[in-house]
Amino acid sequence: MPRPKSAQTSERFRRQRQRDTAPELDLRRVLLRRGLRYRVDRAPIFGMRSRADIVFGPSRVAVFVDGCFWHGCPVHSTKPSHNAVWWHEKIAANRRRDARVSAALAAEGWLVVRVWEHEDAETAAGRIAELVRQRRSCPELAKEAGPSQHS
Repeated sequence: MPRPKSAQTSERFRRQRQRDTAPELDLRRVLLRRGLRYRVDRAPIFGMRSRADIVFGPSRVAVFVDGCFWHGCPVHSTKPSHNAVWWHEKIAANRRRDARVSAALAAEGWLVVRVWEHEDAETAAGRIAELVRQRRSCPELAKEAGPSQHS
């Protein structure tokens, strides 16, 4: 791993939260207001190393709130100038991992919803609520494999 450019950079990355980020908390509040119940920071499939930010178990919907920098948002991603090659590969590896996790969950009948951190929580919650309700009203949907949803 390359050395940080400065002590401030090192400290900023060290403080980066892995769960309960502001976008996650905003989305969870809106989902709760809409009457939805869920689990937080869970592996949807037993033994899976990756953990979804929000899991609707009976509906088999797994929600990931992706940070624009760490997951390479096509709109807001930045390209660091220091250690540029390392960061490019790191973000590309994150994206490959995201695709593998989404495919593995879909193969097991889970619907994966990926929300960018910059998305409006109300809009994202509306999309998620509709998907969860569809799968609750038609249990066969929760048993079929399907593609992931990302806007």
